[in-house]
Amino acid sequence: MGNPRKLKKRYETPSHPWQKERIKAENELIKQYGLKNKREIWKAQTLLRKFRSHARNLLAQPLVEQAKKEASQMLQSLSKLGVLAPNADLESILALDLNSILERRLQTQVLRRGHATTPQQARQLVAHGHIAINGKKVTIPSYLVRKDEEESISFSPHSPFNKESNATSEVGGK
Repeated sequence: MGNPRKLKKRYETPSHPWQKERIKAENELIKQYGLKNKREIWKAQTLLRKFRSHARNLLAQPLVEQAKKEASQMLQSLSKLGVLAPNADLESILALDLNSILERRLQTQVLRRGHATTPQQARQLVAHGHIAINGKKVTIPSYLVRKDEEESISFSPHSPFNKESNATSEVGGK
């Protein structure tokens, strides 16, 4: 058993650390999505790389029962995540880009829903426990929001930003 504090890396670093164009593109993504550091970009890139690799392997396999089953499960899970359309095929997985993954993060969804005015504020709201999904507090800005959870993003019941709980507590106090 290994040390629980030293888990394996969940990302792959760039092969060449000093590429001007890549660094510039990563800095733009950090500003656009309000990310903490480049490690978050690398995690999303690694996740996308795994999706594409699995799709390429499934496309290369002959049409056997197991390959069909894995392909349908992968398409179903990516459509539940909201990255793909429900009627997509394996080739559409190869067309995914990094923005499609970064758009599904809770931090970005909070910003898109209008709960925050800047990406940094959205990150802070999530990290400080002001955001809930289905009534459960979520404090991970990189949480990938599923399509069915998207409508249930709101302020936490005990958050001072929650207007509904403040209105009921004021009425009950009078």
